[in-house]
Amino acid sequence: MAALTGRKIAIFIENNHNDHEVWYPFYRLREAGAEVSIVGPELKNYTSKLGQIIKSDITAQEAQAHLYDALVIPGGYAPDLMRLCPPMVSMVTRHVEAGKVVAAICHGCWLLASAHVLQGKRVTGAPSIKDDLTNAGGVFEDSEVVVDGVIISSRKPEDLPAFCRKIVAALQ
Repeated sequence: MAALTGRKIAIFIENNHNDHEVWYPFYRLREAGAEVSIVGPELKNYTSKLGQIIKSDITAQEAQAHLYDALVIPGGYAPDLMRLCPPMVSMVTRHVEAGKVVAAICHGCWLLASAHVLQGKRVTGAPSIKDDLTNAGGVFEDSEVVVDGVIISSRKPEDLPAFCRKIVAALQ
């Protein structure tokens, strides 16, 4: 039996996302038995930094009605657009408050800052957003993966194996 059977996970999507930071968790979590949904601001196709297309399964507005076992926020430049989507921001806040796993990698950690969930929390992310994370109250660590309560964060695509291991472990 797969370790995450029955678990529901949402992966956020927007244009200019990092392909690896979407597809690696998508397939890793599905392989572990989780039901994975792609959540975007709208129900449409989104284009990655490399020009690949992924379609959202559900809008963020509709997804707000659900409490997922985990949210996964990929990087690239998509999180800068996700921050402009109030339902995505509020989902992050609500899930952290409910004690659900929220995992962000690279620039995805920007959404943690916008959701005001970093006060006093250890966090990592892309080096270029270190100031944003600390200005939001986070305690920045330059580590491949940082876990503080229900928040899991990583820096870059090379950290994906450790990032996904921590997500799976947190959900078991």
